[in-house]
Amino acid sequence: MYKIIKPTTEQELAAYFHFRWQILKAPFNFPEGSEKDEYELVAEHRMIVNVNNDIMAIGRVHFNTAEEVQIRHIAVAFEAHGKGYGSLIVATLEKVAIEQGAIRAVTNSLESSRGFFEICGYTKFSAPEALRKLNRIHMLKKLSAQQFLIHPKWCQELQSTWENTIPISDQMGIKIHQYSGTTLEVRASLNKNINLHGTMFAGSIFSLGTLAGWGMIFLELKRKKLEGEIVLGDGNIHYHKPITMQPRAQVHIEHYECDYLTLNSGNKMRVDLTVNILDGDTPVAEFKGAYWVLPQKKTTD
Repeated sequence: MYKIIKPTTEQELAAYFHFRWQILKAPFNFPEGSEKDEYELVAEHRMIVNVNNDIMAIGRVHFNTAEEVQIRHIAVAFEAHGKGYGSLIVATLEKVAIEQGAIRAVTNSLESSRGFFEICGYTKFSAPEALRKLNRIHMLKKLSAQQFLIHPKWCQELQSTWENTIPISDQMGIKIHQYSGTTLEVRASLNKNINLHGTMFAGSIFSLGTLAGWGMIFLELKRKKLEGEIVLGDGNIHYHKPITMQPRAQVHIEHYECDYLTLNSGNKMRVDLTVNILDGDTPVAEFKGAYWVLPQKKTTD
């Protein structure tokens, strides 16, 4: 489980800049303090922390013009590489930029970062001579309101599948909020699921967890280029606190277990996963689901 925060306190900012130095500067023997530049006070900063408040990733965005922002200083904890935190922090910064009126984002990165930014939707353009002398490449991306969704067509298909085949999802106001490739976040409307105590129905929380898990499996099958019918075999939920504000459900690939060879062999595949339920940023419940993916029946002419 993770949360995205804007570092504002002296302690948070100190941790943020120290992390940037550790990841981006210390390996090249630059002194602490070299990680900062003249844009810090006018930039927007974000960081992802885990349940223990350990920093997993950070990044910064600042405006070059009224319509263009620059993404800089993306840093991911060494032990967290390959888990989607980098693309998530970039998507977070893009969302901040969109909310402030930006229509495009640029990055002047090392050639070694080109593959990462291409995955995030950036395209290489001709760089000014000054950048080329620094072995930097210039990359650009047009921004839109759907920036928080990697594989937006898959996400739209999932949303439509819910609405067309699972009517309760529409009645509960369940929507995909973000998908980073390794993390899916689904949100529901509190107003559509509120009880006489002014909190979310326990059954609605269970349904939110069930659908979030179902959705993650749907997207994982897309990613693996596999097909199958997804059914819930068993689900258990542990409640800590009521939901009174914003119902959120998060599924991370680290809490997702299955054996795709089973499905590839034409047999049903079991998927075990955990969904973390939050009220805003407050953890309130954990849903543990055991799902089955049934292989598609072969048709004969």
